[in-house]
Amino acid sequence: DILVDGKVCDCDAVVTCQVGDPVPLQVKLTNWSKHSVGPFALTMMPYQDYQNGVHNYDLQDAITFVGSNTFYIDTVKPTKDSVYFGALLFLYTGDFYLNIKFHEDNCSRELPLSWLCLPSVHIRATEPVA
Repeated sequence: DILVDGKVCDCDAVVTCQVGDPVPLQVKLTNWSKHSVGPFALTMMPYQDYQNGVHNYDLQDAITFVGSNTFYIDTVKPTKDSVYFGALLFLYTGDFYLNIKFHEDNCSRELPLSWLCLPSVHIRATEPVA
């Protein structure tokens, strides 16, 4: 589950926020399997989609994270969940997207890291209301 500014996000919905206001993010990973899972790393990466196949991830002048954009998850037991909180601060108006990825954080494996990607979250940063 992904919540942006307290609202559950749907991959088809656009979340609107104001430039200069921190936007709270909450990501909840629920383990529905019969076995414990982990360790994982959860990474959130904002980007702009230029609608021509190009994604701009170089947004340090437009967006900043309040806190970290990567969280480490040790183990999630069966039927339990793990919730992570963060916030984004938009410095300019525009349409932005947020990739949220979980990847294995176990360096003892010989196989390549596997990724679980959630649908991108669409966030529109608008001018503050005067």
